Amino acid sequence: MGDPLILEEDQQCEFSQRRDRPDGFDEEAIAQLLCIPGQDFARTAVGRRVRIMRTSMTTLTQIWMTLLLSNVLPSNHNSDLSLSKCQLVYAILTRMSVHVAQVIADAIYLFAGMAPTKHPLDLEKSNKALGFPALITGLCQSFGVQVTPSKVIRPSITRAFVEKYCTPRQAQGDAPQGAGAPPPPQQADSAKPLGMERYLQHLVRQQAANHRRQVQIHECLYRFSRSQQWQGSTPFVCPTPEQFAAEVAWPGD
Repeated sequence: MGDPLILEEDQQCEFSQRRDRPDGFDEEAIAQLLCIPGQDFARTAVGRRVRIMRTSMTTLTQIWMTLLLSNVLPSNHNSDLSLSKCQLVYAILTRMSVHVAQVIADAIYLFAGMAPTKHPLDLEKSNKALGFPALITGLCQSFGVQVTPSKVIRPSITRAFVEKYCTPRQAQGDAPQGAGAPPPPQQADSAKPLGMERYLQHLVRQQAANHRRQVQIHECLYRFSRSQQWQGSTPFVCPTPEQFAAEVAWPGD
């Protein structure tokens, strides 16, 4: 990024040293710095911190997340940051030394070691995306290779970009009340059943969406099973769509 970190042989940056220690990062401090007030990590059922959702991040955290996921650790998944990436953002914001080239090299090593996943309908194809496409394109261009990108590069992080994509939800709605502002009026008790009713309707829609997803997954498996039978192999016997629908019938169908 114009200011490379120069290290001695076998020397690690401060971020790498802390990352390799079990107690290298204080997760409470990370949450306080990266989250808007009142927000925290998303946790597992046993309480382990795993990620921070974008809607819980401060504007500055969202800006750094956009930069990292576009230039350092590319990813199309930008709705949250995993714990390890939160540690990286925390290290940057607290001005720890970070060897960016080593971070990229470590990510490439992990990506290259991942086993490819086969396409469910065409075994000659892979579902695995190309890793670090911008880096590969840039290296090719630096050696004089003519490159015609097939995907539009993300826009620059300008003020307009920040206001549109990196503003916390609270700032997009009503502004926080000042010290002298009166407290919001209490909702009537009659509104509570309405909130529960909406919540139950939301659960019903979620379950209906899960059911549609299961039907689509089964259809893919069934087609794959049929294609294998046509090729002369003997795969597992996949139930027909009618048999599947009879087994997992959605109430009301």
